[in-house]
Amino acid sequence: MATELKPDVTYEESLATLDIRVGRVIEVEFEHRTPKPTYRMDVDFGKYGKRICFGQFTNHPIEEVRGRLVLGVLNFPPKQMGPVFSEILILGVQYPRGESGEATFVSPAVNAKIGSKLF
Repeated sequence: MATELKPDVTYEESLATLDIRVGRVIEVEFEHRTPKPTYRMDVDFGKYGKRICFGQFTNHPIEEVRGRLVLGVLNFPPKQMGPVFSEILILGVQYPRGESGEATFVSPAVNAKIGSKLF
């Protein structure tokens, strides 16, 4: 089934405006206060600081998430999820056969430097 693509945009209109960097999940726990099942993840971005993210990565065991390299958007405003606020957006794609919103990580293929910029 073919779907329509979004209109073309330039690099300057799109990716150049986002600050996407490599971070490492240093702590993770299940969060019960959000409307859908989520993990609360503390992510270290090196010289860009530590940020808190709430995300629907719960099909991954906590032990697999802790220590994982992730890509995070650092310059989105905080997003409210129930009574909590996610400071960053961790990039992901739909988990295979997962429920709506369940995600798996988009991660570097090698041990990239923390704080490295996506380009």
